[in-house]
Amino acid sequence: MAENLNHYNNEIRNFHTDKTDELDQFRLKFLGKKGILIQLFEKIKDIPPEERKNYGKDINILKSMVLEKVSFLKNQIESSGDNNIETVDLSQPANYISLGSRHPLSIVSKQICDVFKKIGYTIAEGPDIEDDWHNFGALNFSPEHPARDMQDTFFIDKDILLRTHTSPVQVRIMEKHQPPLHVVCPGRVFRNEAITARSHCIFHQIELLCIDKNISFADMRQTLDFFVKEIFGEERKIRLRPSYFPFTEPSAEMDISCDICNGKGCNICKNTGWVEILGCGMVDPNVLTFVGIDPSVYSGFAVGMGVERITQQLYKTKDIRLFFENDLRFLQQFESI
Repeated sequence: MAENLNHYNNEIRNFHTDKTDELDQFRLKFLGKKGILIQLFEKIKDIPPEERKNYGKDINILKSMVLEKVSFLKNQIESSGDNNIETVDLSQPANYISLGSRHPLSIVSKQICDVFKKIGYTIAEGPDIEDDWHNFGALNFSPEHPARDMQDTFFIDKDILLRTHTSPVQVRIMEKHQPPLHVVCPGRVFRNEAITARSHCIFHQIELLCIDKNISFADMRQTLDFFVKEIFGEERKIRLRPSYFPFTEPSAEMDISCDICNGKGCNICKNTGWVEILGCGMVDPNVLTFVGIDPSVYSGFAVGMGVERITQQLYKTKDIRLFFENDLRFLQQFESI
């Protein structure tokens, strides 16, 4: 038995390695659950009683030697690894890290909001999920209006839906605040439409609301002239066409000359040379009455525009679906903006 202990003693003393896996094997060989030290402790019952004390002492010495050897070699391997770490030359240029960029719709939306902030408008936002009253009822939509149909609107419940425009934000502002009001309402809206190069079931709107005393159609026209010149430049032509919206009277739609085809006709302008970018009109007196504003004292106008169509015109993008496909080849073109 003493010969075995001497053998293990010499093995421990003579063991050297610079590899972590070999050190682990050595440790498990002696200290594992089925290791040599466990086996030696189990044989203590076979040792004569008068020799057991010295035998147990020798085994504990052997165990201490293993622990010391493992600790020593582990520190040696770790310190050797630190010395082999490649030094960094701080004088060399750093590796280029590709940074993200704002989405083109976010860029244009901010540009539009900034234009109106210049003339005293403030930003107001509201929930994507709306109730029927704020989305339709308070905006003078009749109960039989086709927009209330499931074919045009995503209904979650009987009276809960995904908003079809950002006009409900205007209603909420008018309910909580008294005129004068000058607000810009950006946001995402949803309509049950086919996805094509010109339309999508998800898109972004920015709406404008101005309520004050003695506001006229001329004030709205001047505001829109200022907006178009700021966004598209002095040379861009506009035209207003009579239209109908339940919440404005009179109502109009505004077109701008198509910059993609320079008025020659393309799929975006339906070969007319003009692109509709917004609807507008004087706020209907019924809407003011619904929210507790006296239409005999106050008047105002509302404007609603699609961010995607304006972005198409600014960046000459012919397919609206590109804004939603997250194609890096497309989005990386806007990194410098």
